Amino acid sequence: MSTQVDLGMPGTSGQVLLADPRGYCAGVDRAVITVEKALDLYGAPVYVRKQIVHNKHVVNDLAARGAIFVEELDEVPHGATVVFSAHGVSPAVHAEAAERSLKTIDATCPLVTKVHHEARRFAADDYRILLIGHAGHEEVEGTAGEAPEHITLVEHPDDVAALEFPEGTRLSWLSQTTLSVDETMETVRRLREKFPQLEDPPSDDICYATQNRQVAVKEIAKDADLVIVVGSANSSNSVRLVEVALEAGAKASYRIDDISEIDEAWLEGVSTVGVTSGASVPDDLVQDVLLYLGERGIGDAKAIRTADESLIFALPPELRRDIKAAAQA
Repeated sequence: MSTQVDLGMPGTSGQVLLADPRGYCAGVDRAVITVEKALDLYGAPVYVRKQIVHNKHVVNDLAARGAIFVEELDEVPHGATVVFSAHGVSPAVHAEAAERSLKTIDATCPLVTKVHHEARRFAADDYRILLIGHAGHEEVEGTAGEAPEHITLVEHPDDVAALEFPEGTRLSWLSQTTLSVDETMETVRRLREKFPQLEDPPSDDICYATQNRQVAVKEIAKDADLVIVVGSANSSNSVRLVEVALEAGAKASYRIDDISEIDEAWLEGVSTVGVTSGASVPDDLVQDVLLYLGERGIGDAKAIRTADESLIFALPPELRRDIKAAAQA
């Protein structure tokens, strides 16, 4: 069920359907605040392995404050402070950090950490784990690193047909948390059809925020001539939102980092525009889109609410401990 809230600018000729929920999820909020608090507490520079979240504006803003983003730990000076991104890292990365005497703050989203725990548990019970996800994505690399000899990556439903395992192999599945819910469930359906012994994880791995944003974009897409998704190109959940919007009936859908990437030709003949954003996108970028559309006569905005989100994650324990110690000093 969805609810509509009028945010309107009367007198305009077009309408905006604004997805709610959209933007920052609890895991992203926690990760960004972790870097901000680390900079406040320890002072610049604070190193961050990979992008803390997949949004170039967030990364650029933190870099301006003194965060230094690196690809690998050999770029971090011996003994320095390094934050691990929201996407998680493998045990090998933790081991390398210890070898280099780095002070680590683990900002891995707790929902990703849950998948890591499931991978270790299934591997300990000698399961072959079918990990549904995209090769090269940091989250997949981190999860696979928990049990590399037990994991087979499945990127697409069509990949299932080629999978073969010895008779009696114990099989389970896990997934990257930011995938298309529908495509993931189709992959699972095909896996279960081919391998009836397939075991499920204790709970669905697709994160609540990914699911909620996909439900919301489906609701706005069915009535939209155009859906604009704000999010960076390397944001898996943002890219999925474009695909979901098109599948749900939007006549067109585009992903943008910010309003500089909007092509005015997209608005020709358009009366209803859906607007949403990925889970790592600050809302000021969405507000910029609403202003842009309003200036072009598409400003009668209605928020389409499909879920309420109230989840908050505590900061990493190692950071909380240091904040408390600093306050007592």
